[in-house]
Amino acid sequence: MNLDLPKNGYSRKLAYVILAIAALFVLRLFYLQIIKHSYYVDQARAIQERRFVLPAQRGEIYALDGESPVKLVMNQTVYTVFADPKTITQKDEIIETLREVAGGNLRQGFADLLDQTDTRYQVLGTKLTTTQRDKIKAKNYYGIGFQAVSQRVYPEGKLASQVLGFVNAEGTGAYGIEGYMNERLKGEDGLLQSVADVRDVPLTIGKNNIRIEPQNGDDLVLSIDRNIQSKVEQAILAGVDRTGAPQISALVMNPNTGRVMAMANYPSYNPAEFYKVRDAAIFNNNTISVPYEPGSTIKAFTMATAIDKNVAHATDTYNNTDYITVGDRTISNASKGRTGLITFQTAMEWSLNTGFVTIAQRLGDGRNINRTARDTMYDYFYNRFRLGQATGIELSNEAHGSIISPQSSMGNEVRYSNMSFGQGMESTMLQVAAGFSSAVNGGTYYQPSVVAGVLKGGEIESTKPEVKQAGLIAGSTSRELVEDSQEQLDAIADQINNPPWKG
Repeated sequence: MNLDLPKNGYSRKLAYVILAIAALFVLRLFYLQIIKHSYYVDQARAIQERRFVLPAQRGEIYALDGESPVKLVMNQTVYTVFADPKTITQKDEIIETLREVAGGNLRQGFADLLDQTDTRYQVLGTKLTTTQRDKIKAKNYYGIGFQAVSQRVYPEGKLASQVLGFVNAEGTGAYGIEGYMNERLKGEDGLLQSVADVRDVPLTIGKNNIRIEPQNGDDLVLSIDRNIQSKVEQAILAGVDRTGAPQISALVMNPNTGRVMAMANYPSYNPAEFYKVRDAAIFNNNTISVPYEPGSTIKAFTMATAIDKNVAHATDTYNNTDYITVGDRTISNASKGRTGLITFQTAMEWSLNTGFVTIAQRLGDGRNINRTARDTMYDYFYNRFRLGQATGIELSNEAHGSIISPQSSMGNEVRYSNMSFGQGMESTMLQVAAGFSSAVNGGTYYQPSVVAGVLKGGEIESTKPEVKQAGLIAGSTSRELVEDSQEQLDAIADQINNPPWKG
């Protein structure tokens, strides 16, 4: 190529300068477009590529209506409406529309937020329905956007609230099954890595796109029977009205499976409005969270121990004076008058403490609750019936309790005399129910559970009851205890219907 350069010196120099600059441009373009091509492609891709979380759907929670699942907790998509104040162009019209469509869902002073142009994101309202969102979205207001949010809905209201728990503002399960089973319920979020347009909308086609599908949480089916649960809660409220008691708890367990069919407490709360609760203790399920002295319910365990060790039976007798001395303590009956030679069945029916202290003595040398007696009681109460031990039920905040070992200086004769009728020890209501179930079902301790299975494709995949220990008492012991307990129940019913003061 021949270049026709100027003849005079100045023009020639200028031409060389222009050529040099052009050459530099060409070299620079060559460097950028050829040599550094891959680098800048990667940089551009890094700027354009975005990572989008694909949220997993939290598992829903069901109770049973007979054998059919019914929803206690379900998911509902609601929307947060937000604004970019810098781009708002129809402020007055936006304010009017929002008030008309979503008045109850708007933040206080939301209109003033539209003037705060120092930020590009202002939340104007929360928990809008799909209908509300669609009405606002149809206006095509520039600078107004929506964000989908999944929230928990409770179609049965307060029913079984302390069994369920709730999902807090951070999306984490708290208390109850929501807390204990949070990992199974929440699932695992997915991921979309994609090139996005200028509005941060992911482009569906791209060779570098990565999509990992979310894994939704398990839909859990509880062993709670909706009808039994409802009846129990009604009975509790009736008890509160009748007695004015500040707290009442109750549970129903299937003794042949360990499955809990109802669990209820007063006071309770609405899990959809957990944020209104001022005393966090109300969130606790007192049937598992509050150890207490179980009192006379333990007399059945003492009787079961005596029958199994063949030292006393309901038809055996003892001399009742309404008082019995153990060490330096005198123990008396709350209900007095049935003195003389009486059966242990009578002691059961009238809940006479002296009868069960006598049984504890017969577990020893017949006169004292010696170390042999205390070791036997501890073995049955703690090791076999598992009183004082957390059960491992699938609910948050379960407490242990306390059964003092005979090896401790506190596990003396006086304490064990009190333990024979349910004092001087602590257990939860669930522990008592599970232990008693094992005593009357033939001697099998089932793992207490509130989960019946998982719902998949409309069908319940049931979990099998778990046997923790079989043969903890003899089958004959269990049958005898059931007969004694039935006779006791009939006698108590007669006492209620025909109290002594009626003559």
